[in-house]
Amino acid sequence: MADKVWKGNTGGTTWMQRSLITMMEFIPLRIMYVVIDIFVIPFYMLFVHQAYLAMYHFYRLRRGCSMLGAFMNVYRNECKFAQIILDRFYIYSGGKMEFEIDNFELYEQLAKSDEAFVIYSAHIGNYEAAGYKLKANNKRYNALVYGGESETVMENRRRLMAENNINMIVTKDDLSHLFEMNNALSNGESLSIPGDRMFGSQRHITCSFMGAKAKFPLGPFAIAAQRETPAIAIHVMKEKTHLYHIYIQKIHGEGKNIKERAENLARDYVAGLEKVVNAYPTQWFNYYEFWA
Repeated sequence: MADKVWKGNTGGTTWMQRSLITMMEFIPLRIMYVVIDIFVIPFYMLFVHQAYLAMYHFYRLRRGCSMLGAFMNVYRNECKFAQIILDRFYIYSGGKMEFEIDNFELYEQLAKSDEAFVIYSAHIGNYEAAGYKLKANNKRYNALVYGGESETVMENRRRLMAENNINMIVTKDDLSHLFEMNNALSNGESLSIPGDRMFGSQRHITCSFMGAKAKFPLGPFAIAAQRETPAIAIHVMKEKTHLYHIYIQKIHGEGKNIKERAENLARDYVAGLEKVVNAYPTQWFNYYEFWA
């Protein structure tokens, strides 16, 4: 179900994560991939049944794979997710990635303008990597992030993103992050928020997505609709070991009122998201029954 509250974070203790960063300075990334793919992922698939079944249903029902094909795609998906986690720690250790960017001029134009704008992301690919490539020289880039992440991950994110004038707005139980989001837009800055998870909210829109109806949150799109600010979607997809592709898409949301504009923004976002998921089906990382 798309309105399920998500509690995911990067696994491992603080010591394990810091040790991994140190190891990344000496062990080639491809070797780390092989170790994870062979010795870790099969056991993970065996014991984490809920995530496995959700992904199996995605490939079987939404992608039309055979039983064997769905099983193999779940394995590829888990491997890809693990590789992206390793990529993050590789970057934390000082490693470099290369990026190809579609429609960079769209982002650059908005970043240089005086008005605020909203960026919509999704739980596909490695969106975090956008923060290490897209600089915010003219206006601050504010990214809403899950508050339950480990200290090591948050510490390294802050260190690297601060270099690009990127501020993390951490979700809090008291909802004070909503005031930070509002202040960012009031100051003419950019605000990045996920558009594919509802975090417990009941406000939603039902859209056709991957051949079936799915619920998407309306709140994130109402933010741009209320202020009538420009909106774009950014997806960062893994191509090769050291190469990512950044897709930047204009999101349109014309309408007579806030509700109509928000719904049209959501539909345009979902249509673009579907194209990217179809192009990179093993980089869909919503590990629950999204269409339930």
